[in-house]
Amino acid sequence: MRRFISIFSVSLFMLAFVVGSAATEAFGAGDDCKNYSWGSKESVAELREFKLPATGRIAVDAGKNGGISVKGGDVGEVQLRACVTASGDSAAEAQGVLSSIRINTSGTISAEGPADGKGWAVSFSLVVPRNTDLELNAKNGGIAISGVESNIEFETVNGGVALSNLGGSVRGRTTNGGVSVKLDGQSWRGNGLDVLTTNGGVSLKLPATYAANIETGTVNGGFKSDITELNVTTEDVKGDWSRGSRAKQINTSINGGGPTIRVKTTNGGIKISTAEDTKY
Repeated sequence: MRRFISIFSVSLFMLAFVVGSAATEAFGAGDDCKNYSWGSKESVAELREFKLPATGRIAVDAGKNGGISVKGGDVGEVQLRACVTASGDSAAEAQGVLSSIRINTSGTISAEGPADGKGWAVSFSLVVPRNTDLELNAKNGGIAISGVESNIEFETVNGGVALSNLGGSVRGRTTNGGVSVKLDGQSWRGNGLDVLTTNGGVSLKLPATYAANIETGTVNGGFKSDITELNVTTEDVKGDWSRGSRAKQINTSINGGGPTIRVKTTNGGIKISTAEDTKY
């Protein structure tokens, strides 16, 4: 079951300082709705598709078990795909649970099913106009957003976060999960980005010529940067070696500065690389 509810998987890679990063895999617009294993239970899956009017704002609540993927595109409507899965002691019981699940598309996009929340889950994949404001919430599932420039707020408890090619005002957090951020262009288009994780690594990729104020750091974890201006120096390192850890913080402007890009973790490593580096 854990394999399913972690719709977006988080992987940690090992470097000299045990640096963590987030690698996410989402149910997306080009993927099938897979029938994931629920252990010894019988399971079924169903893909449900909807077309919704573009209102300028979308809110999604994935509930107890489920992830969210949002892609911005040159579209005039919202394309919603819901991957619905259910399990039971028999195929008939699993199908019965599946049939009882309803997708709400009025107001906040969400799912309703058996009240105990056991034996079923729904993950959401959306394609939206690029300037759509987003409010995304999950509990046991990851969040992936790409190609959107707007006001974006998101939160998940157990799940990784993948952000790429965004703009606007972006704020969000995860408690247990890695964070992967990929920046494009020459600078951030909008107010900036502010993302936090408590337990998870951070991977930040940006072009070598990117202009921004970069604020990143970790309390317990390694720090590795392929960009000279974003390397930790002796003055950046704070903490007490006797406690077995040291905080590492960077707050600096690069290439003339720009909007603030803030990505931090408490327990996890930091990896910074140029967008041209494809090793990670």
